Amino acid sequence: MREHRYLVIQLITLLSLLTGSLLAQSDPSWTEPFPAFKIVGNVYYVGSRGLASYLITTPQGHILINSNLESSPPQIRDSVEKLGFHFSDVKILLISHAHWDHDAGSAQIKKLTGAQYMVMDADVPVVESGGKADFQYGNSPANLYLPTKVDRVLHDGDEVRLGGVVLTAHLTPGHTKGCTTWTLKVDDAGKSYNVVIVGSPNVNPGYKLVNNPQYPQIAADYEKMFRVLKQLPCDIFLGAHGSYYNMEAKFAKLKSGGANPFIDPEGYQRLVTEKEQEFRSELAKQTAAENKP
Repeated sequence: MREHRYLVIQLITLLSLLTGSLLAQSDPSWTEPFPAFKIVGNVYYVGSRGLASYLITTPQGHILINSNLESSPPQIRDSVEKLGFHFSDVKILLISHAHWDHDAGSAQIKKLTGAQYMVMDADVPVVESGGKADFQYGNSPANLYLPTKVDRVLHDGDEVRLGGVVLTAHLTPGHTKGCTTWTLKVDDAGKSYNVVIVGSPNVNPGYKLVNNPQYPQIAADYEKMFRVLKQLPCDIFLGAHGSYYNMEAKFAKLKSGGANPFIDPEGYQRLVTEKEQEFRSELAKQTAAENKP
């Protein structure tokens, strides 16, 4: 009986992988251009409508977070240049986590800019294998990409510094083993803000949270992630997808003037609470199914 249930679970997982791959390749928002804009201080949005990418400018060059799809670098470069900056001035490339929709364009961006690629330690094998080492998608050809050499291996709490800007890498694992939430302080109009760029709090379809041989500690890692996120001071709330923080609605409000809508500590806490509840519900469901006689 247990063997039969295991085979059913494996089949469901395979179907979820195939479905996820098809959705990943067909989501039009991921390649749809979106106006580049200033979020706060020296932090700019340069991603597509569905995939977030951030430019952090400094007098000594710039930092780019997320290279997105293999097809994304021209769109990112266009956004950077429309803001009046030079794409060749990108000196450091970071990612939120090692999934193809956030890091597949890294090889091209390194080639175009010569940027130093810095990745959290647990995600390095995935990046350098072009996705083949990923616990969930490694056997899915649609989710693989060009392997990219990492120039600096990051660890939890490491700082990335350039031109007076200091970003801190917080290991928030679960979604990937090295999922990274970035924090920095930004000055704008005489005020200082804590900016949080969330890696990902999502439990993807097909993720096995109980007795996962490819990622035995996945549930404990998700719990660690939520503990970390709850403790981070946050004024400006961002993330790997604009949908995490209602980017499009806030952009519309930003254009109309008034207070900066991206200052949203309540929205940050709300997202963390909602995503933790979703995780715990899925964990309970899978635990009950695993223990069913």
